[in-house]
Amino acid sequence: MSNIFSENNQIGRVSSFEELVQTDFKGEKNALCWDRNLEGDFKEIVTQLQLKEDVTEIYPEDLLALQLSEKGNVARAIILNDFQLLSDYGASPTLNLLKCYERDDVFDFIATDVYSYHVDRSPIATDTFLCTYYGAASEIISNAQAQQKILIPEIRAKLKELYDGPADEFDNFLRDNYFDLHYEVQSNAVPIVLGLGHLCRLAVDHPEQQVLPCIHRAPKENEGEYRLLLIC
Repeated sequence: MSNIFSENNQIGRVSSFEELVQTDFKGEKNALCWDRNLEGDFKEIVTQLQLKEDVTEIYPEDLLALQLSEKGNVARAIILNDFQLLSDYGASPTLNLLKCYERDDVFDFIATDVYSYHVDRSPIATDTFLCTYYGAASEIISNAQAQQKILIPEIRAKLKELYDGPADEFDNFLRDNYFDLHYEVQSNAVPIVLGLGHLCRLAVDHPEQQVLPCIHRAPKENEGEYRLLLIC
């Protein structure tokens, strides 16, 4: 794994929320991260929260109801402030307590769940924001080190076996079922772990985007440990 701020052309390092949202993606740079070394006890918050489903949405009122130590209060204030910053910006942040995501086991030749390297797509100009406060952190990969799964001959041939419509609408079938969003990485690829506490902005595939969308995935969770993730 590569360090988030090691020498690379993919991630831009910023020092404030304003810089994070105002800096343009350029060239190979399709990820921006607000470099932060957060104080506070985020583990205390995770320990007190109640997991109701494998992915449980946590609301600000849930955080406010917790009885926390001084360090826990610091962590809570950081999360609530991030929530407010993103909301004021016009985003719709969601805080999730995660045991695991649902795995895609429909096809044995192509995975389309969030553990597969993928890009996000939107019909309007937007970006993906995320921050891992506790647990395993999300990963990204250089576009040059990955290939769309639908372009791999063996996978494409099996997808054609699934499709029973007109030949000239096959690409629409791939897009409508989100197969085109998923990527296979090269054997020598070096993923970049986004780390804990950094609020990151990733480029999304949309009509006005000037760079390639950022390829990313959810990490394998650490044994016996939940994740606390803010995402929108």
